[in-house]
Amino acid sequence: MKKYKPTTPSRRGMTGIEYRLFLTPNTKPLKAKLLRLKTHAGRNNRGVITTRHQSGGVKKLYRVVDFARSKMNVPAIVEAIEYDPYRSGFLARIIYADGERTYVLAQKGLEVGQTIITSETAPLTIGNRLPLKSIPVGTQVSDVENRPGSGGKFARSAGSSVEILSHEGTYAIIRLASKETRKVPVMSLATIGQMSNPDYSLVNLGKAGRSRWLGIRPTVRGTAMNPVDHPYGGGEGVQPRGTKRPKTMWGKVTGGRKTRNKKKWSRNLILQRRPKRKGK
Repeated sequence: MKKYKPTTPSRRGMTGIEYRLFLTPNTKPLKAKLLRLKTHAGRNNRGVITTRHQSGGVKKLYRVVDFARSKMNVPAIVEAIEYDPYRSGFLARIIYADGERTYVLAQKGLEVGQTIITSETAPLTIGNRLPLKSIPVGTQVSDVENRPGSGGKFARSAGSSVEILSHEGTYAIIRLASKETRKVPVMSLATIGQMSNPDYSLVNLGKAGRSRWLGIRPTVRGTAMNPVDHPYGGGEGVQPRGTKRPKTMWGKVTGGRKTRNKKKWSRNLILQRRPKRKGK
């Protein structure tokens, strides 16, 4: 972690990632894989705020990432490890043997010059992508598909990984980072290794301005509002909540209320839901 001298109150607790230790120096992103995404600042087509606490942020370009990596049995060489402003982990810029260049998610320990491949018989080295049926029990994987050919859906953020618990017929049992246990088809692809940049969760922004750079607006506590603005508002000094259950500013119950669709297609694939947080 990168720490700063306490020259100001905000600098005292500020920390960051030592990017020069992980990223390839003097590299520019692939122009063909860049997009300018329009920012809506949490507003709908009428300009009404539908998602609070979003606005501003520095300009950035989206990198088109190949989450599927479905080009089978074609080796690729890692050209560079790059920063991605739209995600917490790093990207690996690779070039296939046929000359195609693309971006894929980078795993911890992936190095420039390393050869990676997507194959059922690929060796179990970091960065290689295999079907779950070809990966031994207990292996840490990332960028896991929930259905064959759908592209990686699980364990894509910094430092995350999935553990393979067992193989049962046409399904593999996996444990997600949230401790949820579920079934995934054994033909779904997964990449060997933990996702890169595991120290991301330790970053301390240090000051409000750094949140604004990320496009995050301030959040006001409900108890600090007036009664007309929030169910928790009003009262002299610090008052208790005054309602049976925690609510949003629109009076909808939150914190412990189940919101998952009971008819969702993957309902029968979940063997054990993630444990409840303390206080919920």
